[in-house]
Amino acid sequence: MFLILDGLQVVHSSVLPDMFKATYQAITKGNPMWNQLSVPSGTLYAWDSKSTYIHEPPYFKSMTMSPPGPHGVKDAYCLLNFGDSITTDHISPAGSIHKDSPAARYLMERGVDRRDFNSYGSRRGNDEVMARGTFANIRLVNKLLGGEVGPKTIHISTGEKLSVFDVAMVISSKLLHILSSPVMLYVLTEKSWEQKYPGLCFNSVINGQGHKTKML
Repeated sequence: MFLILDGLQVVHSSVLPDMFKATYQAITKGNPMWNQLSVPSGTLYAWDSKSTYIHEPPYFKSMTMSPPGPHGVKDAYCLLNFGDSITTDHISPAGSIHKDSPAARYLMERGVDRRDFNSYGSRRGNDEVMARGTFANIRLVNKLLGGEVGPKTIHISTGEKLSVFDVAMVISSKLLHILSSPVMLYVLTEKSWEQKYPGLCFNSVINGQGHKTKML
């Protein structure tokens, strides 16, 4: 009890209201380095085509006021075949970018050194990186690979083993079928790429039961 009281006394004597008032009174004034940054004029964001962190996404380019609605599945290729407990991190990992991944190739082609790859989480503002990171989890277990663990799949037509992104791009004109039997676990986080890219990037349909849980 005495220790708790002593701790409260220290807090009340050391954390003072004037400290917060002084900080927040000047918060909108920034600092010299921030204030010296050049700011482009205009009401819309000026996209930098050379940026590997922020890229103009394709979501609204072909969007119409009327959603296209559901459509049937016919003559679809099987892109991935999963077992139970596929999570959002399997679909859209937030961790490091592997040196041999499609995302790594994209960055290196744009002059980014391997030591500056950073992570998928830090580059979530670039849809090109995140598209290449979809199903790029190194612990992905795809039944088409016969038990092999890793972010690859089989090109059904040729039997060639490639990254999931590369196969999806080769046969992007066809509808891709992602099988998950029977449970997919969607954890609602700040990422949301797991909802965007199976459809936007891979022209895919997912067959399985989804269960959403909230991450506290």
